Amino acid sequence: MCTRYISPDDAAVERAWHIGRHNPWRGAEVYPQRQGIFIRATRDSTEPRRETVVGQFGLIPWFAKSPKLTYSTCNARSEELAQKATFKDSWKHGKRCIVPAVAFYEPCWETGKNVWWSFRRADGELWGLAGLWNTWTDKASGELAESFTMLTLNADEHPLMSRMHRPDPKRPPHMQDKRSVIPVDFEDVDQWLFGTQQEAVELIRPAPPKAFDAVPN
Repeated sequence: MCTRYISPDDAAVERAWHIGRHNPWRGAEVYPQRQGIFIRATRDSTEPRRETVVGQFGLIPWFAKSPKLTYSTCNARSEELAQKATFKDSWKHGKRCIVPAVAFYEPCWETGKNVWWSFRRADGELWGLAGLWNTWTDKASGELAESFTMLTLNADEHPLMSRMHRPDPKRPPHMQDKRSVIPVDFEDVDQWLFGTQQEAVELIRPAPPKAFDAVPN
C-alpha cells in the first residue's frame, strides 16, 4: 500500500500531461487525508479534455456523513472495486484519475526493521498512478469536497515490489498479498480517463522492474 508520496507542482503536472487549465498547487509530500493534485476528465466539457483538481488523499464516498473518515481510503484494491462499498460508485461511473508523483515510498522489512525505500521512474519522468476520485457533498451546507485514492494490485510475483511491506506470519510466502501501485504510461492516459470500464481494466497491470529507480531512503 502507498501512504506517502511526493506530489509535483502544478506547472510540472501541466507540462507532463499537457493540461491547459491552471489549478494552483505548489507540490508537497502527501500523506493520507492531506491535499494532493490529481488529473481527471473535465466535467463540464462534451469533448475528452483533462483537468487538474486538488483534493484529499483518501476518497470520501458519497454515503460518508463527514469528510473526516475513521478508516483509511487512500488505497483501493483493484480486485475489489466492483464490490467494495467505498469505491464501487466511483468505479461504476468511470470516475478514474491519474495521481502525479515525483516519487512514492514503501517500507522494506528484509532486515527485520522498517527501512523506507523511494521509488522514482528510471527515465526521470513523473509517475502517473491510477486512481479513482469523488466529489462529496455536505448535505447540510452544500459544501463540496474533492478526494481521490490510488489503486493497488497484488505484487507477490513482482521481483521488486514483492520485497516491500512487512511479511504476514499467518500467510505462506506465495500468498502474502504484497501490493503495488499501478503506473499508467503517458500514451495510455486517455484510455484510462475516457475509455470504457473494460479498456481501463486492461491497464491494471504491474510495471516492469526496469521502470523503477528504487533505493533505500
